[in-house]
Amino acid sequence: MAKNDAPAEKTSRLKQIRSAYQLTKKSDPTVGLVLAGIFLGFVAVSALGGWLIGPLLVWIPLGVAAGFLVATIVFGRKVEKAAYSQIEGQAGAAASALQTLRRGWNVTPAVAVTKNADIVHRVVGRPGIVLVGEGQPSRVKNLLAAEGKKHTRVAGGAPVIQIVAGQGEGEIDIRKLTKHVMKLPATLQPSEITDLLQRLKALDAVRPQVPMPKGPVPTSLKGARQAMKGR
Repeated sequence: MAKNDAPAEKTSRLKQIRSAYQLTKKSDPTVGLVLAGIFLGFVAVSALGGWLIGPLLVWIPLGVAAGFLVATIVFGRKVEKAAYSQIEGQAGAAASALQTLRRGWNVTPAVAVTKNADIVHRVVGRPGIVLVGEGQPSRVKNLLAAEGKKHTRVAGGAPVIQIVAGQGEGEIDIRKLTKHVMKLPATLQPSEITDLLQRLKALDAVRPQVPMPKGPVPTSLKGARQAMKGR
């Protein structure tokens, strides 16, 4: 990276963090007080430890570092919670959550969409093909079953897993969706995943292009996580 790119990257990251803070404050107005309390609490405890045990020059920096670290962790969790609360109930919310998956996962939003805004997204990784549906449960299950048959025909023996995102019985809450997908048993090797993706391209080529439902597509979740990770 060129040296003159560093200030721009730093500015961009600061903007992301500021945006994440503003997003979080809308749903949790006390976030600033909580973070300040955590930081100052660690500093106060370390100062007391330095005064009682000494030396202050060792204890206070430790308190500052610990306070900053814990406050950052708490902030990250609050940002994630606020982002999830913003996207819940929106069309495409599951896609927004799935796109936060790390490297090694291939996410294709909206491989199938109905006029009733029932949607199926596809994730390909070590567990195989994971189809995630969101929408009205009875309708989306039928849509998932239809997509499952199409994908099984080109899967070459790779597992095709169906998941309904939601809060009903047998459904996976959107807040737990990525963790659930990542915990699925790994069955494929990287070379098999590459071959599977090529076969899926053939499937996608013959299906009509289906747009996402009209309305705001939530993207704040991925942006918030990137801000906290320093990307």
